[in-house]
This record gives sequence, structure tokens and C-alpha cells, in this order.
Amino acid sequence: MKKVAFAFTALALAAGSTFAAEPVIGLITKTETNPFFVKMKEGAQAEAKKLGAKLMTAAGKKDGDTAAQITAIENMVTAGAKTILITASGDAIIPAVKKAQAKGVQVIALDSPFDGADALFATDNYKAGILIGQYAKAALGGKPAKIAMLDLFPGHPVGAQRHNGFMTGFGLKANDAKSNELSSTPETVCAADTDGNQAKGQTAMENCLQKDPAINVVYTINEPAAAGAYNALKKAGKEKDVIIVSVDGGCAGVADVGKGVIAATSQQYPLKMAAMGVAAGVEYAKGGKKAFGYVDTGVTLIAAKAVPGVESKDVKVGTELCWGDKK
Repeated sequence: MKKVAFAFTALALAAGSTFAAEPVIGLITKTETNPFFVKMKEGAQAEAKKLGAKLMTAAGKKDGDTAAQITAIENMVTAGAKTILITASGDAIIPAVKKAQAKGVQVIALDSPFDGADALFATDNYKAGILIGQYAKAALGGKPAKIAMLDLFPGHPVGAQRHNGFMTGFGLKANDAKSNELSSTPETVCAADTDGNQAKGQTAMENCLQKDPAINVVYTINEPAAAGAYNALKKAGKEKDVIIVSVDGGCAGVADVGKGVIAATSQQYPLKMAAMGVAAGVEYAKGGKKAFGYVDTGVTLIAAKAVPGVESKDVKVGTELCWGDKK
């Protein structure tokens, strides 16, 4: 077994172990530190305990660390996992996925789609982008838009879907949900990659303000990037003049909506995604029935202030539902 920078949270089952009857399910996330993936792991652990499954977990050092994910796939197959749930960091994992499937392993994509997965349990990320685009457009109140796009990184399907969905919702010309290319128009005066990271989000926003100090709308790939953007705007004394919108709807992100850091966020439900994935893994292990196709796990727009023509829920509801704890 290869040595990697992360550790499994469960040991491989030995042949003849008294636990051999337990279904073995693997969960591979992009990172261990992003709150979204922390919540996903919690959901998987709770469902595995409930259903009597053995859960193994692994993660990359950062979003985009496909090498670590490939090693995790190989290690989990060796350890006896019959289903692997994965939030893919990129298409480089596909050959490893195919090898696992050839050995009878079911591979389910969570949150991030990739070609060849047996099933996908995820937010409709294009719709999530549309909702915050519609909100930002209405909140701007007819003023000319100068938009900063704080993205994930080039070529990632989730990043592209949220980006292009936002632009579509804002009423700008954009690529459709199937494209991995990021659209741009004259209104999008700055675009920068953040890796979904708060520190990089702050740096990206600082650079965008240097490029155009009159930016009045900021799209962010997720709430850590949004928090970083807000810090940059506050340092520049511009935090009250800019509408920040985002995607995730985590408990901390919803709290930031309540504080005025984020104007609106599209809430998704990672705990639900992971729990459904574990349940599908147990069903496959016990009866041989594979999951199939796309399952939409839902999205809700959470906003501190409602705007005309855009349906949203308030911070109280967002707090009650944050990331699936009570959904």
C-alpha cells in the first residue's frame, strides 16, 4: 500500500475478521479542512454507524490534488471497499476509477461530476449559480454592473457550472451547464482563481480592486472565498458598496449572511449527499443493486433581505437547515 499525506480513518479489514460481513465503504473528499467536506464526512460517518457499515476516509491536501485521490482509490480497493464515494478534484482520477469498477467496485460521485461515475448525488450547481445571479441583479437595482468573478480554478465542472449559472441568472451571455469553460462579458471586469480558499479569496479581491476600484458585485465560488473577499473590501473601505454572493449555505456562511458579509448564498446539503451515498453503498454490498444516474440533493437561496421577483428564505431558515443537519 502506498504511503500518502493523509490517513485512513478506518483500517483495512483482514481476511477472516469478525467484521468481514460489514460492508466497506470509502469516502474521498477534496480536502479535510473545508467545512463543506467536514460536514460531508460527518454525514457519512453517522449513516455508516446507523447501517452497520465500515467507513474509510481520505482526502487530498488541497482542491485539485488528484494524485492523492488516485492513491486513495487504489488503497481502498485493496482494503476491500465495495463502494467508493468521491468528490473529484479533476478528471485525472478517471483511469483509477475505471480500474476499480473493473474489480466490481461501485463508484459514486458526490457534489462534483466526472465521466464514468456509476451515479451522482449533488446540488444542481448551475441552478445554484442562477439563483445568486438573479439575486445580485435585483439587489443592484438597475445600476451598471462591474462584477468580480472569484472562481475555483480552470476546467473544474462545479466551478464552471456555478460561474456560468451566475452569469445566466444575472442576464449575461454565458455557456450552458454542460460547458467547463468560464464565460466572460464586459460586465465581468475581473476574474481570479481562489481554490475556494479564504486567504486566496482575499488576495484575489485585492488584485481585482487594483484593476477596477468601482467593482460593485462579487461572485464567489464558495463562502470561504466570500469571507476573504469581504476582508479585502473592508480593508479598502468598500464593504458597504459591494454585493457579495456565494454558494454553500454552511452554518458559518449563513451566519455571515446575517452579519452582512454575504448578501445571499445558495444553500446545498452535503450531509444529505454523503448519507445517501453510504446508503447506496450498503444496498449494493447486500443486494448487488447499483445506484444509477443523477440525484438532485436540493438547493435553497438564503438571503438577509428579500428582493422582488427572487424567491429566498431568511437567515433563520438557513440556520435551521445549514448543510442538512435538520433537513
